[in-house]
Amino acid sequence: MRLGLYNAILHDRPLPEAIKVIADLGLTGIELNTGGFLPAVHVPTFDDILVSDTARDDFLGLFEGTGVEIAGLNCNGNPLHPNREIGDKHAEDIRRSIRLAERLGQHRVVTMSGLPGGEPGSSRVNWVVNAWNSAALGVLDYQWDIVAKFWRETDRLARDSDVKVALELHPQNVVFNCASVHQLIDLTGATNVGVELDASHLFWQQMDPVAVVRHLGELVFHAAAKDVRVNPEWAQLNGVLDNSFRRLDPAEPRTNLGGDEWANEWPKESAWDFVALGKGHDVAYWTEFLRALHEVDPDMLVNIEHEDVELGRIEGIEVAADVLKAADAALEAELAK
Repeated sequence: MRLGLYNAILHDRPLPEAIKVIADLGLTGIELNTGGFLPAVHVPTFDDILVSDTARDDFLGLFEGTGVEIAGLNCNGNPLHPNREIGDKHAEDIRRSIRLAERLGQHRVVTMSGLPGGEPGSSRVNWVVNAWNSAALGVLDYQWDIVAKFWRETDRLARDSDVKVALELHPQNVVFNCASVHQLIDLTGATNVGVELDASHLFWQQMDPVAVVRHLGELVFHAAAKDVRVNPEWAQLNGVLDNSFRRLDPAEPRTNLGGDEWANEWPKESAWDFVALGKGHDVAYWTEFLRALHEVDPDMLVNIEHEDVELGRIEGIEVAADVLKAADAALEAELAK
């Protein structure tokens, strides 16, 4: 397998330093953020690369001799947000990322399906969690019309650019599980839109990432290695859809998600947490995860994403890298028998 790191956790340092961190960890790929919720910190010449061969070659030259190569682009955001200040920008970021991927010789762009409002004139997103009533199905019908139109058009651009767009199955998006993946493909006839298999969001929904990989098969284009720990003492009281988040004050450090939207503080007594690999599921589990991905594509890009607030930036990446490399070695040893 091809093991790397999603670069957002290293946005605090220049790209050459980030590349060195990755190489020193024994990883070989860097997934570059290129817009959406986060700016393209490590691609400062983005606009120039789109039109200049010299700028493109200069950028690619930063990777020469490092042992680290670009392992996909990432522009996670909400391209269907009803606030057009957010939605239009994130949609254009996806299109620009597809064009950038073509320029850089890349074939994978990771993003999210998006989430519209619930009716015409909406200014806020509306995620239907449990459509037991007819009104909720009406909301979904309205949203799917918007989703299908956008992804038909985006699929054409991706196909023309020889790029596969991999959707992270992230809650608070229309596409977040196997059923909604199939619905998207059925509605759009997409050939170049599939899935980024990020196990973390599946764990807390009580889905089995290994089973999902084997079910979706060739629709899995890309993968993220991020773990989740369920905290039973709070999950048994509040379930995994707990909304005990705190709104951060403008005077506090906080992350802008576009327009007037900001990331909130995670619940103190959380039902579940994002953790480094191994803190939720052991090496044996990650070996089976890699095995399932290998069955789909032996050259699958599998990139660590670090969001464990209990560990520092480098410390968390080291923990995750050790587990992922151990799982990969175990799989390779079994395959060699």
